[in-house]
Amino acid sequence: MRIGIDARLTHHQPAGITRYTKNLLVEMARLDQENEYVIFQHRKHLKPLVHADNFQRVTLYTPTHHRIEQFLLAGELLFHPVDLLHSPDFIPPLFSPVPSVITVHDLGFLRWPHFLTKDSAAYYGQIDRAVRHAHHIIVPSQSTKNDVVGQLGVPEEKISVIYEAAAPLYTPLPVESTRQAVAQDFGIPEQYILFVSTIEPRKNIDGLLRAFRHLREGYGLKEVGLVLAGKPGWLYEEIFETVEELGLQDSTFFVGRVPDQDLRRLYVGARCHVHPAFYEGFGLPPLEAMACGTPTVVSNTSSLPEVVGDAALLVDPYNWEEIAVAIHRLLTDDDLHAELRQKGLRRASIFNWKRAAAETLDVYRRVVEPRNVPTSKATSWSD
Repeated sequence: MRIGIDARLTHHQPAGITRYTKNLLVEMARLDQENEYVIFQHRKHLKPLVHADNFQRVTLYTPTHHRIEQFLLAGELLFHPVDLLHSPDFIPPLFSPVPSVITVHDLGFLRWPHFLTKDSAAYYGQIDRAVRHAHHIIVPSQSTKNDVVGQLGVPEEKISVIYEAAAPLYTPLPVESTRQAVAQDFGIPEQYILFVSTIEPRKNIDGLLRAFRHLREGYGLKEVGLVLAGKPGWLYEEIFETVEELGLQDSTFFVGRVPDQDLRRLYVGARCHVHPAFYEGFGLPPLEAMACGTPTVVSNTSSLPEVVGDAALLVDPYNWEEIAVAIHRLLTDDDLHAELRQKGLRRASIFNWKRAAAETLDVYRRVVEPRNVPTSKATSWSD
């Protein structure tokens, strides 16, 4: 097979979809030396994402998420024939005859359309055509599969649940020395709560900030800091306004997007990680935190309970007092902290990119050679 991967977005947005694409490609290169891979990258992204004999970097000039993208992309692909094209960023080239696989990471843009910019709404508004056009759809959780079936009317047999994983980098480090080092390097308190994701309203940072103020005012934990790691996203300005409104300027630290090595250290140094998002298709940061040995608090909605199992504290994202109570427990209860640390490490070990790559390759084969490849059973935790 000659497999194309549309990796243009990796040049523009080093966030969740880029991490997914890179982790998948690295593991696919280790797994498969038989098939040929064509990695389509942005013209300014000169460094190949993968170095392997059967991986070829090809430049595309079509801009991502642009109003003319669909017309230009189909034309460019005519010069680079492939047996299949995998589009990890939801929307495939709708005017191309090439068989397509798409990854639908979540349907948050349908549930929370008021969190979208005009340009984002235009791009994700193509999702109905995308799922009809695609030959197969990959989703990262059973929760997202249920959404795709229920909200978009896609037949279940057209969807494969393939769980993501934390990158191999995310493992424990010596806690105390790491905590002291990151406090000095980032100018943050040695005891801190960590949030990791794009800085935007749909992640419920407003609720987290109100819970944090309650910890400081209601519980008197004024020595604790709140560290938020991630680049600004859609409609982020109001989050900074909330920090000022709540008087949290001196105790809240926005460190931006940091390199993976530093992010690992931030996870390890944190007393706890919090992910109170209203909705997630998978939720990679809680898994990364658990892999580093850091207990996490997550919302009790969408895919998050599916990912963390019994290895985290679950909270109602609409109840900031409940979020505050869960964080307070991890800040003050050493036995609970130790228990969730061990549970988290075990839970994170269930997920791995080797398995994800193997299951993705199976999808490719079923699309290109449907008569020769038996349909695989659905992924389950008991496998």
